[in-house]
Amino acid sequence: MTSARWLDPEERQAWLALLAVSTLLPGTLDAPLYREGKLTLFDYHVLAMLSEAPDRSLPMSELASRTYSSLSRLSHVVKKLQGRGWVERAQCANDARVTMALLTEAGMEAIQSLAPGHVEAVRQAVFDGLDRRDVQDLERIGKKIVQQLEPGSWVLREPRLNA
Repeated sequence: MTSARWLDPEERQAWLALLAVSTLLPGTLDAPLYREGKLTLFDYHVLAMLSEAPDRSLPMSELASRTYSSLSRLSHVVKKLQGRGWVERAQCANDARVTMALLTEAGMEAIQSLAPGHVEAVRQAVFDGLDRRDVQDLERIGKKIVQQLEPGSWVLREPRLNA
């Protein structure tokens, strides 16, 4: 039996802070989205990823990757969003084995309507308490953790807008 690699006091404090953020943030961001659009943060994230994609469409497997979701969870949410007329599914024109998720015009209108309130909630919950250096550190540290959890993550390849 190997001995545990216990966290030192500094690591423990950093872990507890990260755990608190990962526990508190989703509920904080879910609440206004649910009030305004009867959506969860995950639902919104699916719509946002589609809204940013070329032609507002992605293969379901790529959308699952971009939302850090299983295909079964994503399929359930896409079905719910289809019921609202915000997303459609279609076969890929180049490969009939691939299912595409497409953001409809109504879905684009919904995300555009919800985005200002969501961005304000994100700003209040996260960025208003940080300076520019903190934001850079948050990105750097977040990407290091993602690299360990999911080395091929799209977020690691995402170009910086103001680089």
